[in-house]
Amino acid sequence: MSDHRIVTREEWLEERRKHLEHEKDLTRMQEALATERRGLPWVKIDKPYTFDGPDGRETLAQLFAGKRQLIVNHFMFGPGWGEGCVGCSFGADHVDAALPHLLQRDVNYVAVSRAPLAEIEPFRKRMGWRFKWVSSYGSDFNYDFGVSFSEAQLASGKVFYNFAEQVVPPYGRGELQGTSVFFQDDGGEVFHTYSSYARGGEAVLATYACLDITPLGRDENGPTRSLADWVKHHDKYTMTPAAKPGCH
Repeated sequence: MSDHRIVTREEWLEERRKHLEHEKDLTRMQEALATERRGLPWVKIDKPYTFDGPDGRETLAQLFAGKRQLIVNHFMFGPGWGEGCVGCSFGADHVDAALPHLLQRDVNYVAVSRAPLAEIEPFRKRMGWRFKWVSSYGSDFNYDFGVSFSEAQLASGKVFYNFAEQVVPPYGRGELQGTSVFFQDDGGEVFHTYSSYARGGEAVLATYACLDITPLGRDENGPTRSLADWVKHHDKYTMTPAAKPGCH
């Protein structure tokens, strides 16, 4: 039996209503933040980035595939890794179901990694993902958008990530995660409108949204206090977690 506070239905309803007001406050703040985000200035993309993908060599403009808006998932998968980052894979597991709805709203979605396409494709097939995934190998794209770092940068002990200079993290092997958004106007010009990094990616994780409404929450209480404590590639889960004391 849990040692959590137990109350009557009437007492629960009173406290739940108070909490509802806080939830409404957060919703209003999120809406205001989204409005502010859409008002950010844009940067025109002049560099001719190209990518290798299932449809051959493509430019950044071609990745829009007829849509005006493009979400790029900077997926951590470096050359020679063999498989993609576990955390990025966790995020990618949420994408396919959203794709038809994104396309309906004039948004295309593409994952980009520095690993060569010949290394990306086997892993994508293993995971069963349907979204488009291209390689930026040999391109400046990942470096310019702050998710890949040169040997000289890593040797210096500091990198510019998440809009600030910081100590090279002990994970990532020179690759880090992020999301960037682009807009293509009627004349074919491409603009960078938004990027987020680090915990900014949590906003699109439906699994976290579900866990956050459960009694135990994310329950990330291991050494990293993050998804690294428990998340695996989805084909590596072998059993359900053991029940914890007081939770059965």
